Amino acid sequence: MRFILAVLISFFLFGRLANTGVPIPVRLTNAISQMNASNFIAGLLVAVALAPATLAADEPPPKEAFQVLQPVAASGPRITPLLRYQTELAWKQDEERRAAWNAIHSDEELLHLQDELRTKLLQMIGGLPEEKTNLHPRITGKIHMDGFSIEKLIFESLPGVYVTALVYLPEDHSAKHPAVLLPAGHATNGKNNYQELSQRLAMRGYVVLAWDPVGQGERSQFWDAKAGKSRYNLICAEHAVLGNLAYLAGTNLARWEIWDGIRAVDYLLTRSEVDGERINIVGTSGGGFQAAQIAALDKRIKVVVPSCYITALPMRIFNRIFADPDSDPEQDLFGMISNGVDHPGLLLLMYPRPVLVAAAVLDFFPIEGTHQTFREVRDMYERFHHGDRIALVESYNAHQFSLENQESAIEFLDHFNYMPVRHGLPRVKTLEDKALQCTRTGREMLDFDDATSLMDVIGKYYDEHKNTHAGTLTQNYFGDGYNGVKKWQVSEYAGLQTAKDLISWESLGSTMAGGVSIDRYLLRHSGQLEMPLLHIHTSAKGKGDVLLWFRDDGKATSENWAEIKKYLDDNYEVISIDFRGLGETKMPYKAISPDDPAMTRMDFDQAYVYPLSSVLAGYVYNSILTGRPYFLQLIEDAEIAARFADEKLRLRVTAVTAPGNAYTLASAVSETLPNIKLLPQTAGVILKWSEIVRQRREIWPIQYLMPSGAYIH
Repeated sequence: MRFILAVLISFFLFGRLANTGVPIPVRLTNAISQMNASNFIAGLLVAVALAPATLAADEPPPKEAFQVLQPVAASGPRITPLLRYQTELAWKQDEERRAAWNAIHSDEELLHLQDELRTKLLQMIGGLPEEKTNLHPRITGKIHMDGFSIEKLIFESLPGVYVTALVYLPEDHSAKHPAVLLPAGHATNGKNNYQELSQRLAMRGYVVLAWDPVGQGERSQFWDAKAGKSRYNLICAEHAVLGNLAYLAGTNLARWEIWDGIRAVDYLLTRSEVDGERINIVGTSGGGFQAAQIAALDKRIKVVVPSCYITALPMRIFNRIFADPDSDPEQDLFGMISNGVDHPGLLLLMYPRPVLVAAAVLDFFPIEGTHQTFREVRDMYERFHHGDRIALVESYNAHQFSLENQESAIEFLDHFNYMPVRHGLPRVKTLEDKALQCTRTGREMLDFDDATSLMDVIGKYYDEHKNTHAGTLTQNYFGDGYNGVKKWQVSEYAGLQTAKDLISWESLGSTMAGGVSIDRYLLRHSGQLEMPLLHIHTSAKGKGDVLLWFRDDGKATSENWAEIKKYLDDNYEVISIDFRGLGETKMPYKAISPDDPAMTRMDFDQAYVYPLSSVLAGYVYNSILTGRPYFLQLIEDAEIAARFADEKLRLRVTAVTAPGNAYTLASAVSETLPNIKLLPQTAGVILKWSEIVRQRREIWPIQYLMPSGAYIH
């Protein structure tokens, strides 16, 4: 009886093995022939345990079969290969800029460089509005203070674009006063957050114009009147929604922030109290960004004080994900580093005007970058005998305009505005936000029936430029930033860092599943980057077409087995990859804005890709600064995978597909890379950049951001 049972078990187990297509081990058959019935079962089970891991055809392989890299031991910030690659690229571009600047030896050459920088800056923001329309200024209230007054001002920088502002006026009307523009930094209450500095300046004899940037203070663009709050936070999140859409339309949110500042100058020149030859600008954080950009493009501003902003952008690329993950697109102009501008270029556009750079040693704008940029531009000032017009002050604190830096800034302003020498800061009286409110409701979009949302202004900009031809996607991909992948060599990994024009591969094992082999490879390329790759095929290897398959998060997993098996049954071999920064190459870090508590409730996968503050958004904006959009780099990864398949596996990728939003990338790969057809996908979605702009979509996958994408045909 035991013998019969043993035979039945042997037939059952041998049948299971045979169905998988795996040869039965010789050691197993020998063991059976030598065993008696009593120990056959035990011997058979031991032999089966020694056989290769196999599965029935219908069973999905274990998740380990799709895992190329070793699991990360613990979550947290990492200096990932992609971050190293982005930083190295930024420094290379910065070195090229510095080499060009070192060749400047005359005033004429310097002025020519300024013209080039100004042209590039205007191109990066999409130009400025051509017409200065009527400001329609109105004073909605006045507050009398000790030694000065505060007027509540509303003006239109463009028709229907209302700017809420406060004008601080010294009581002394015996002479014209110098004026200070004070754009607000990233604060929920906008201009009101800077009332203490405004009061100090007014008590020192300056007319001060402080205003709310769009998306802050009284200028929320996404205000939910019923809920009594914006759909997004009023620190950086509204900027992110607006700025991401502006990229697609071929412009930048900075265009309208700068224009608000230029029109603020226009308003000051209408005031009889203001000396038009002594207009200055001071700003910190986002206000420091605005101060630098506005002064760079408006020569009517005589003295410039940017605080908590100036650094070297390659250092900002390196630390932004860890130190300041909020998405803030107006500060990431497309090509800001690759076009040779960066922060030194902004400062040089102010030459020979006086500039004081104020910095915080513990700022998330790296202080080492501040020192480097300042020294570089100071050397240029000194080379042409204006070294006394540029200075740096710093204090040992985090991201704020410290009182000691404020005092230094006011003394700097006093000197170049021919004001009396004074020391110390006057006492101030802080007012409630409600007291400083310029509009009736506290929201300009609710107060004015003809108020125009900046989302609509961006849409109008697109309509005015929609006949612009930004080339085809293929032309953009194979343009100036193309790395020449189609000519790269492919070789086995030799244990050294990969050259920039070499794809080195390393085989990291294989798993059999129901007659299907899952071969695992790690590709190293571009000097820094790693790409986990799967080659999934039946035993009839090399006889079918080759399909590139992926999903939003990267390569296939066991959860996708049913779909992968469908393509295998259709005689495809499948290549599946993790794109840079996705899948197994993700940084195991949840970079969430401390300014938005709602974001902290997201799970890791949601938080990683959130367009308003995330690791992936940081990678995308880094790519914007260096001039090669992340979206095009994803296509490059597909080309690298196809190049490896061709050279190492002797297989030609002929088709591509992906589920969900990833079908957008699949479509782009098919359109861009030759001889790769797009397979239909019932669950596939193709996002069209022009439709996103026309529909004023607020949230969409950040990895598909393509500057000027709305004009690509």
